[in-house]
Amino acid sequence: MDTLQYVKWLRGSSPYINAHRDRTFVLMLGGEAIADPNFENIVHDIALLASLDVRLVIVFGARPQIDAAYQQAGITSQYQALGRHLLRITDDDGIRLVRQVVGDLRIQIEALLSTGLPGSPMHASRITATGGNWVTAKPLGVVNGVDFCHTGEIRRVDAVALRRQLDCGVIPLLGPMGYSPSGEVFNLAYEEVAAAVAGALRADKLIALDEEPGVLDADGRVISEMTPRELEALITARREEEREGDELLRQLTAMFEASRAGVRRCHLVSHATDGALLQELFTRQGSGTQITEQSYEQLRPAHRDDVSGIVELTRPLAEAGVLVERSRELIEREIERFTVLELDGLVIGCAALYPYPEEQAAEIACVVTHPEFQGADRAERLVRHLEIQAQRGGFARTFVLTTRTSHWFVEQGYRPTTVESLPAARRSLWTPTRNSKVLSKTL
Repeated sequence: MDTLQYVKWLRGSSPYINAHRDRTFVLMLGGEAIADPNFENIVHDIALLASLDVRLVIVFGARPQIDAAYQQAGITSQYQALGRHLLRITDDDGIRLVRQVVGDLRIQIEALLSTGLPGSPMHASRITATGGNWVTAKPLGVVNGVDFCHTGEIRRVDAVALRRQLDCGVIPLLGPMGYSPSGEVFNLAYEEVAAAVAGALRADKLIALDEEPGVLDADGRVISEMTPRELEALITARREEEREGDELLRQLTAMFEASRAGVRRCHLVSHATDGALLQELFTRQGSGTQITEQSYEQLRPAHRDDVSGIVELTRPLAEAGVLVERSRELIEREIERFTVLELDGLVIGCAALYPYPEEQAAEIACVVTHPEFQGADRAERLVRHLEIQAQRGGFARTFVLTTRTSHWFVEQGYRPTTVESLPAARRSLWTPTRNSKVLSKTL
């Protein structure tokens, strides 16, 4: 990245830096993430978040490391499905191994967070991480004849004590374990711990790091945004495919449970891709999948503050001859005709509707989406929105004039027609030199 690109990126990230300051994020790190070669980079990114005054809680898992310890000790792991989860049956020998493995991983994470060599990304970071008995648990007991032994479930999370740590600038570090008032230790699913902690703290975000870059669609592309209802449907479908032991299914379930507990935004990002966490948090495009009831993208009427954004959006296409050139003054005068698609304060799409009431027709014009945000049916959303607006206004049809995108409008239900079909006032503005094609759609 050259210097100018870096400056542009830093300027673009500044709204997110301000928005994330003093917010509480719970990071959910599976044992797979800790074992990944990229984990040291993740720790560097955690240090950066802490330096930007993000209040962080780290919840880590140890499933693959515990499996390896079982194998080395000659013990066969036993699992049992229970509700939404597939849980390990932890006997006396097992709980000793779990305590050993979790303790080793905690020390490993604390050591990485303590790194501060000159010239390293952690230099002068001064991060303090601490553990504690913040999760009270109880034994699962015997369920359907199966004794889960030292496998437990969460009774409560001491959110008050956790907030004290956060207020002091400390990063609480929680493993997949809980403690009982009688002094017993229980093996817990770290995903359940993360969801419970995020819910108890009313965290602003729960961020899960998985091998996958996010939730993928049928074509293998990352779905950038989902609602909790869509997430629940996905979880149900994966469970019907008998994927109870799937790490991703566990994380998706934790994200859904956290959203039901009041966590406004959950994210799934890759633990294997360097910088994925920062890209998700500090760029408009993100890198993974966000679960939220309220979309970052907003389709709304344009106002005067949007003029500059519309000018910047339309200028390249006007210079290329794809759009009719509109001056800043003209856009400002006609701003009430425009609808914009906004993402985190950036106008990433626009379209305008010009009415001709005498002939019950309306023109849809200046349909543009930002080059970095094309796809995801954004242009279709703009056009459909204006068609509905025209229909509600009593117009019988909409029409467009285009030189380069006639095929796309045909896909939206428009049919070629003649210049003579245009309203008289619009027909007088048609120029043979531009030779725009006319397409129309009955509403």
